[in-house]
Amino acid sequence: MPAVDLEKMDELRRLWTDRLVVPRAEREELKRFAGRVGRVITVNYGGKALVDFADGAWYDIPASEEYLAILAPDDPLRAKYDGKANSAQPHPDRQS
Repeated sequence: MPAVDLEKMDELRRLWTDRLVVPRAEREELKRFAGRVGRVITVNYGGKALVDFADGAWYDIPASEEYLAILAPDDPLRAKYDGKANSAQPHPDRQS
């Protein structure tokens, strides 16, 4: 197993954590995320950004400009992200 460069991982976390991003949909593996805005929760030790698209799941996408674009503070796409939205629903009350 290769050694993890902790300094590099810390730098990736500082750069990407809590940023709103859009996936680069021109990449074949990211086409399903076209037009979606997500928030990077953290970066794992494998160098993957855990991205929340407010759909009830987190997706691991390489933390790199080749795969993700960070939205500028004044970018109108930022309004598309709703951090309170979630596809998970509470269980209904049990019937007696």
